[in-house]
Amino acid sequence: MPSPDVVIIGAGIVGSSIAYHLTQAGCQNVVVLERESQQGKGSTGKSMGGVRAQFSTAASIRMSLYAIPFFREFEQRMGHPSGYRGQGYLFVATEERHLRYLRSNYQLQTSLGLKTVELVKAEDVARMVPQLRTDDILGGSFCSTDGFVDPHSVMTGFMLRAIDGGARLVRNAEVTAIERDAAGICGVRASSDRMATRTVINAAGAWAGLVAKLAGLELPVEPLRRMLVPTEPFDKIAHSAPMTVDMATGFHFRPEGLGLLMAWNDPDETPGFKTDFDPAFVEKILTRGVSRLPCLEEAEVNPKRAWAGLYEMTPDHHPILGAVPGIPGLYLANGFSGHGVMHSPATGKIVSDLVLKGVSDLLDTRLLGYERFAEGRLLEETSVL
Repeated sequence: MPSPDVVIIGAGIVGSSIAYHLTQAGCQNVVVLERESQQGKGSTGKSMGGVRAQFSTAASIRMSLYAIPFFREFEQRMGHPSGYRGQGYLFVATEERHLRYLRSNYQLQTSLGLKTVELVKAEDVARMVPQLRTDDILGGSFCSTDGFVDPHSVMTGFMLRAIDGGARLVRNAEVTAIERDAAGICGVRASSDRMATRTVINAAGAWAGLVAKLAGLELPVEPLRRMLVPTEPFDKIAHSAPMTVDMATGFHFRPEGLGLLMAWNDPDETPGFKTDFDPAFVEKILTRGVSRLPCLEEAEVNPKRAWAGLYEMTPDHHPILGAVPGIPGLYLANGFSGHGVMHSPATGKIVSDLVLKGVSDLLDTRLLGYERFAEGRLLEETSVL
């Protein structure tokens, strides 16, 4: 077996997309290392699956403008479903400062070519989701092409096509060493095997910081628990309803199966590899939920069906993409801060471009480079759910 041209660490949705885009560009000698016995056991399989272009920075918006049409055409292109449903995201504002924020975002989004976003009035909100309490709502924004996908299915589709293109997926392969010589990266050790390679891509999700340390790199990525709570079957909300975000509290929900899937960013959560679900979270989220959606009082919740996953947070809530200065051959695709699934198509394209050509035409990747932290060039994304 020849030494791989590229080794990708992590076979979640991001690593799978990178493998697919590399093979599509003609780089066939790619190995993807997955420490688990199957893909998607990390953050991918626990994601809410939301996709949106309603962001506050050009980098995030541009990545979404590539990703959402990709998801829409995924099955036609890949022969595998993405589960994309364009039911929209509805941001609901109850304060003037939130309205100003949405207007500012709207201007940026439309200037970059997003055609399906609109500012809406309180009566529009009431029409879209009649069950909301609207007495304090001033307005909001809605984008009809935002929606959700099936993360596990997207990941699987990427990997199947990458394997068709020549990539190899190796499971039960926990990376224990990333080797360097005078020229840069020279190999990877996974379990008892060693692979000689000059190119390694860290796509290890919430574990990216631990992987980076194997190469002698301090990576500002921290795991942060996010918990999701589904209701039991619940027919008070239309299954065609958009993802609805209450900007006053951060509570948001969308249809899922026969019920709703609810999420809320608990400000008291602290970083760490916590993947257990805290039953006390149910009362916290329902308190915020019932305040905006009174009919939730009638919904049943079984805490045993709720779950927790890990966001991979960076200080500015933007990913770290591209080559590492001073370590030739090491590339990063980390720190998506909750946006890894939705931006996976764009990430695969960008990182593939950087590995093979040194530059990507999708966006100016210097904005998302590792060196921005040392240089004080943080790119704050304020629209984080």
